[in-house]
Amino acid sequence: MRVLDAEPDAGVAAVAVAAGVTRQTVYAHFPTREQLLAAVLDHLTEQVVAAMDAADPGTGPAADALVRLLDAARRASGRYPALVRKLGSLPVGQDGDHRRHAPVADRLKEVIERGQGTGEFDDRLSSDWLVAVTISLAHTASAETDAGRMPGEQAAEALRTSLLRVLGARQ
Repeated sequence: MRVLDAEPDAGVAAVAVAAGVTRQTVYAHFPTREQLLAAVLDHLTEQVVAAMDAADPGTGPAADALVRLLDAARRASGRYPALVRKLGSLPVGQDGDHRRHAPVADRLKEVIERGQGTGEFDDRLSSDWLVAVTISLAHTASAETDAGRMPGEQAAEALRTSLLRVLGARQ
């Protein structure tokens, strides 16, 4: 992950050297570069999910928990900004994208439904819709930062403000 973050177009040979193995060893596990990148994306997703779980989403008001989840996800994925941009630009089938987002979406949905159940969030929109909006807004905030149109903290604040408004958070 470090090699691909430093040089997103690095070849398998560079990855092998950094891992202390031969190219053949890498190819034995990942027959194509695309499969290697898919495995890297899966690993990055696991790191994001672990960070979200560590943010203790089951405690406190739902709005606070949701912000903690998003901040944890941003910090975890932010460790590899160039790699995340590269992986985000790769073509991914709808099934693969859904599978990778599922663990993140599940955590967001739990918090959103908890907030709807307590009356903290508006319950007129489905939780599935609100999860999709949350993920889209998070991607938009990231894209604005990547494009240099907003500093990271400003984009994070815009995400928080926009999301809480969409959710109809009772503040």
